[in-house]
Amino acid sequence: MLALALAVFLPLVAHVLELRSHRGAAPPVIHTFHVSPTGDDARDGSSPATAWRSLDKAAAFAFKPGDKLLFEGGAHFRGSLTFGPGEAGDAAHPVVVGTYGAGRATIDAIGGAGIRVHNTAGIEIRDLVIVGGGADNRTTGGIELYSDVTDGRTLDHVHITGVEVSGFKNGIQIAAGPRSTGFRGVRIRAANLHGNTENGLVSFGPRFDAAAPRYAHEDVVVSEVEAHHNPGDPTNHFNNTGSGIALGSVRGGRIERSTAHDNGSLAAAPEGPVGIWTYDSTAVVMERNVSFRNHTAGQKDGGGFDMDQNVSSSVLQYNLSYDNDGAGYLLYSGQSNTAHTDNVVRFNLSINDARKLPEYAGIHLAGSVNNAEVYHNTVVMEARSWAPAAIRLQKFFGGLSNIVLRNNLIVSGGTNLVLADDFSPASVLLQGNNFFAESGSWAVSWAGASYANLEDWRAATGQERLGARAGGSDADPRFVRASRAGSPDQRAKALTPRRDSPLAGSALDLRSLFDVDPGPVDFLGRPLVGAGTVGAIQPAT
Repeated sequence: MLALALAVFLPLVAHVLELRSHRGAAPPVIHTFHVSPTGDDARDGSSPATAWRSLDKAAAFAFKPGDKLLFEGGAHFRGSLTFGPGEAGDAAHPVVVGTYGAGRATIDAIGGAGIRVHNTAGIEIRDLVIVGGGADNRTTGGIELYSDVTDGRTLDHVHITGVEVSGFKNGIQIAAGPRSTGFRGVRIRAANLHGNTENGLVSFGPRFDAAAPRYAHEDVVVSEVEAHHNPGDPTNHFNNTGSGIALGSVRGGRIERSTAHDNGSLAAAPEGPVGIWTYDSTAVVMERNVSFRNHTAGQKDGGGFDMDQNVSSSVLQYNLSYDNDGAGYLLYSGQSNTAHTDNVVRFNLSINDARKLPEYAGIHLAGSVNNAEVYHNTVVMEARSWAPAAIRLQKFFGGLSNIVLRNNLIVSGGTNLVLADDFSPASVLLQGNNFFAESGSWAVSWAGASYANLEDWRAATGQERLGARAGGSDADPRFVRASRAGSPDQRAKALTPRRDSPLAGSALDLRSLFDVDPGPVDFLGRPLVGAGTVGAIQPAT
């Protein structure tokens, strides 16, 4: 975990030091330009009274570091903006694009992106509505960051705040060319991304090489973003579309306090969409997000969260996933390498996931996945017409290696608590988990054999043992509320064990036994007491 922390925060330190190096230079002369439907392009734009009229006028102007371009709030402007090489570019003195007056201005984009940032940075985009919908908009991002620089530079500082983007291929797109470096110091906050054909927010870069990994983008933070009703492209039969938020080719990223829902309904390619996920990336933290009712029109994915191929040193924590077509939490790599490694999944909730595709599970590990720790999660599969497992462990490609699942609370309603291929405890180890069938029969399927109780499964497989001592349990957690319906907050709190729960204080002490730091708090932010309680939530006090 120390290595992960350094990987995440060292880029931030370097960024701060670089900004300090600019302080000795003379500040730029800052100009503010205004655009209004009642303006005149022959004027200088320096005030609301002398505003420009058209977006074309603003698009033709070369903006220098520190300049501001402000559109009249509540008004509509037809056209698009591009910032290219020779414009902006100063992280310490960014160009600001935003709104003046009451309300947000709307850019009705034509000819492609609403705002395109190409081979430059030092830009902040604030409080705008960007709308596409024409054929030209369906091939690009509403806000598009694109780099094809090949001299090793990373383009620093792009902040996007308070925007609403709809009607494009991707709402926000962060991209680097095949041999290019990309962007760093990217902040996307409080964005509403909906009705885009392929994805709400996506980043990508050059093809990943496991033998010499490199990442196009650095220090990317996505917070308080809502990505919803991005349906996927029904004409794309090859690649995944229809995701809410997807970070690819990122070193040092974070997705936090964001929501993805009702995405992917038209995506039918052989690889499917996921609400919130990352791939070909390292040191990415996804925390305190909610992903629900995400779909797939095909037979793949449609899940809540995913660490997909070639993800390393990353963390999924304090997230809520429910009512998704596919897995709640998927760790997957279909590539025969060891690049998917050193990841942690902890203090998450999955409720009734894998609604459409029962081959998935609440927590699902498959393919070439190495060195993963999965602990203090709660998975609930209520009795329904479908029959997914709560936990699934699947062997193909390189198989699972050095996987540990500890202190997880697993609840089923008449289906498998665990469905696993043939794994020895040396490759996949379960310890200190609680397996409870709240309706139907207790069942674990392991290596093709079925077990009707914990003791028989333990004896046959060597799972749920601590040395010579038997481990694991099958107790009723005694949740405070039977119903898991309602708001995300109500669903989460329903999975709080009562004070008299037999699981209270029963968790394995990860620190003393395994030198694992579980962190300071549970899913609800309550301080962990002692070794803690099995599952993601401490008992009510």
